[in-house]
Amino acid sequence: MRIFDPHIHMTSRTTDDYARMAAAGVRAIVEPAFWLGQPRTNPGSFADYFDSLLGWEPYRAAQFGVVHHATIALNPKEAGDPRCRPVLDLLPRYLDKDRVVAVGEIGYDSMTPEEDDAFERQLALAVEYDLPALVHTPHRDKARGTQRTIEVVAASGIAPGRVVVDHLNEVTVDIVHESGCWMGFSIYPETKMSPERMVEILRKHGPDRMLVNSAADWGVSDPLLTLETGRAMLAAGFTDDDVDRVLWRNPVEFYGQSGRLDLTGAEDESGSVAGFDEPTFAGSSIKRGGS
Repeated sequence: MRIFDPHIHMTSRTTDDYARMAAAGVRAIVEPAFWLGQPRTNPGSFADYFDSLLGWEPYRAAQFGVVHHATIALNPKEAGDPRCRPVLDLLPRYLDKDRVVAVGEIGYDSMTPEEDDAFERQLALAVEYDLPALVHTPHRDKARGTQRTIEVVAASGIAPGRVVVDHLNEVTVDIVHESGCWMGFSIYPETKMSPERMVEILRKHGPDRMLVNSAADWGVSDPLLTLETGRAMLAAGFTDDDVDRVLWRNPVEFYGQSGRLDLTGAEDESGSVAGFDEPTFAGSSIKRGGS
């Protein structure tokens, strides 16, 4: 089983996570720019963060054989903070970078006028830079936020097939399915979606335009729940080809629209792992970090 996690925040994970992911068949990831858990106080802190996403994290991932790309944006949670809004003027400097495969995460947190403006401006940047867009749906009032998201996407002029609307569930998937946008699902241990619920959505809607991610971050999350979703699909009667489509070929197709996706060394069919051994570091040449 080869896995491409299309939305995971490795900045918040350890090198042990990279080792476990590689052993489980995760060969490629996309790391979206996101909120770091507390408010940032100036645009310079975003510049340092973006530089890390495009420099340090690809290096760190490569030590474990994982190919790393990123998406860049002012995230919705900080879009209304006047200390952060100048980041919108900083984005073009980063959207030209080779390893940036989409504008994201953008969208809504509280659906304020400031978030409307940031969302619209960043969709315009996606059109200008010929990049796909990764859209975050709000945690609260999710159905209304998802419907509003689809309306803003439609008004922006970006093709719906170049947009993934993420963090969906049973309440919101139909709205996005009908829009022609891609559908993203975050599989979590306790919240959002479970592997079993994801299987039922795939039974209903099929694998077209479906992206399954772990969205692993600072909170309670698990970077191997993509693997568990693949296993749940097989147990439910989906074929190996179905699993490969959802966990590999779909994210390749979506982010490939950027023209920047480089999966050199990651795309062969051989390898991983129905039941994998937890990696050990004894005698390993992997560098586990500085002192």
